[in-house]
Amino acid sequence: MKLKFLSILFIMACSFAFAQDKVKYTDEERDMLKAYYFNEGFNQPATKKVSTVIMKDGSEHKGYCKGVVTKKGQIAQIVFKDSVTDNKETYDASQIAEAYLYASGMEKFGKMSQKIGNYGMGRRNSAKKLTSNDQIYFINQKVSLKNKKDEQEFLMQLINPDFSNIISVYHDPFAKESKGYSFGGAPAIGGGVVKSYYVQKGDKIIWLPKSDFEENYEFLFGDNAEFMAKYPYKSINWDWLSALVLEYTKMSTPKDQE
Repeated sequence: MKLKFLSILFIMACSFAFAQDKVKYTDEERDMLKAYYFNEGFNQPATKKVSTVIMKDGSEHKGYCKGVVTKKGQIAQIVFKDSVTDNKETYDASQIAEAYLYASGMEKFGKMSQKIGNYGMGRRNSAKKLTSNDQIYFINQKVSLKNKKDEQEFLMQLINPDFSNIISVYHDPFAKESKGYSFGGAPAIGGGVVKSYYVQKGDKIIWLPKSDFEENYEFLFGDNAEFMAKYPYKSINWDWLSALVLEYTKMSTPKDQE
């Protein structure tokens, strides 16, 4: 009985210590952290809109992306039809520096339908980006897919182009999303949280699944003591990643460079 009582006291003490270490956020701060600031990731390029491919040699081609060859969803080759000559070429990702493509209308429609049926996600910025007709930016990266294979060059979609000066985040076409909860046939509540990305800081690019977030938290944000004090790992959630990258970038960028 005494041992059981001491065990309960120990658990209560640990719980109290954990609660004391957690940072409390205001409702306004939590709303900011729950918002989704990354661009939506797309897997199917439009074939009837004029896209742009910039090669490593500096030459620029405008035409139609008639198809892509992928590995684990990442673009290894583009089949490109020139808008002036109608010539069709196949470009390896290793030849390309950057590409500006458009998302397939069918994929955009499918994603929008999914989000309309998914209530309570707290991803306020998603719908606006889904309906945008902006070009999607791809950049050549040398990466080990899923952190397991030899490094190869791919064209990867940068999904935080407006705040990628320190940490760049790339779409993982094979990423899973959390499922929502539905009761009695009603529309799902919650869900839609992406469970993995590719993330680059400095010269290092890694595949970052939700399960590896804690062990990589120091790598991503540990060089900013102010950020770590405000957003310690035990106080945050994985689905706040876009807001955390944005906040870290703001707090780590010199005022004269903002």
